Amino acid sequence: MAGILIYSDKENLALELLTAARIIGQELNLEVKAVTINNDALATALAGAGADVYGVNNDNVIPADVGAVASTLEQAAAKLDTKIVLLASDRRGKELAGRLAQNMGAGCLTDVTDIHINDDRIKCQRNALGGATVATQYITTDKQVIAVRPRTFAAAAGGEGKISLFNIEARPTKIKLLEVKTRSSEVVDIEETEVLVVVGQGLNSEGNLAEVEKLAKALGGEVACSKPVATDKKWLAEERIIGLSGKKCKPELAIILGISGQVQFTVGIRDAKVIVSVNTDENAPINRMADYILPADLHEVIEEMNKALG
Repeated sequence: MAGILIYSDKENLALELLTAARIIGQELNLEVKAVTINNDALATALAGAGADVYGVNNDNVIPADVGAVASTLEQAAAKLDTKIVLLASDRRGKELAGRLAQNMGAGCLTDVTDIHINDDRIKCQRNALGGATVATQYITTDKQVIAVRPRTFAAAAGGEGKISLFNIEARPTKIKLLEVKTRSSEVVDIEETEVLVVVGQGLNSEGNLAEVEKLAKALGGEVACSKPVATDKKWLAEERIIGLSGKKCKPELAIILGISGQVQFTVGIRDAKVIVSVNTDENAPINRMADYILPADLHEVIEEMNKALG
């Protein structure tokens, strides 16, 4: 039976893709198959969630060599009779989607935020026009590569899958792995954070960041920012930027401090479950999408919240 192939080298994202693939598979009567590359722990986790996993073990293929990964997945898709491939739309996944689609001669969509089946087509929702609207799009070619934004679907859990070893002829590119370094402890993934305290140009000075960080820590979250805070003022690292030029986040709680809310920013945070806006301008665009609005000076609010949280 024809099927759907899923791949991500990150466990949480692979389990989310498994959920998405099952939705498609049930509607279109397609088997769901997962591929792992040199990752026995991931294969075990996927099988534990009920997936049929095909493990490729070949030291010539490394995750950093996206070209080699694309070649491996192209061969896997052909051998497993899977014309639809789901990937995670993280930084590496977006590059992989384009390379794989080129190899397969497939249509490709990235940054997909929802999927539903209509008229036997996989209809995908994506931000369009710079994030000003959401478009529903679908791929017209028989072969399809779809990259799904992280946290769009819940992670699959439970089930009894199986693991099969899979032989693939690796086609490494000229990329050579020279060294692996552990990430700095300061490096954060704001896309995976449940609580975000987000600062904009309304913050008076870099010195005020200490109180913002204290608040984020008290709430068990992380600090993020609008683009100018990182690129112009250079108060925070660019990996903390939310918006069209940064990360698209879906936290349980987002506290937005001193940000007007232009579309370039809101496209990255509008999927938060609860949004609290703190802004002296009651007519700020961010307030139209906020669940709670505090028309107050953000510095006073931060001070009061830190006192209340101890």
